[in-house]
Amino acid sequence: MKQRVNPIEPLAFRFADDGLVPNHPCWPMLVYPGAVPLPDDVDPAAVLEDIFAANGWGDSWRNGIYGFVHYHSRIHEVLGIARGGAEVRFGGDKGKVLEVKAGDVAVLPAGTGHQRLSGSADLLVVGAYPPFGTYDLCRSPEQHAEALRTIPRVGRPDKDPLYGGDGPLLKAWSQD
Repeated sequence: MKQRVNPIEPLAFRFADDGLVPNHPCWPMLVYPGAVPLPDDVDPAAVLEDIFAANGWGDSWRNGIYGFVHYHSRIHEVLGIARGGAEVRFGGDKGKVLEVKAGDVAVLPAGTGHQRLSGSADLLVVGAYPPFGTYDLCRSPEQHAEALRTIPRVGRPDKDPLYGGDGPLLKAWSQD
């Protein structure tokens, strides 16, 4: 799988709690622009699924990104853009808007807000999760206080979803 991934140093983004979206108190969201070359002659979603699975990130799905602000308080998430492109706001209403396109990968620590603002008609996203944690979908003010308690309890994965045990995520999400 490593030959299918370009050696990219990720961009790191930190977001403050905006009152609705807590974001992660310590760990940045990582974005690997153009990390995965997606040849025309293969199923691009399958390429991303295989890479994520080889690095211990499973329970994958294929779809898009919700058009409403949400976050996950009990699990981390990786989003790989398999086809098309989108404008996504990360970090909640006071976060950052990024253009993502096929081959880009974003790794969101628990609590990181995300929302698709616009997307191409052919947008296809592959999502996956580390081998621990519980999927939840948070989007209301009433969930904020509990999320502040659960987010720091979600442990660091043993592997970066793209680069495995040697990946940049392990340094960026240090446990010091």
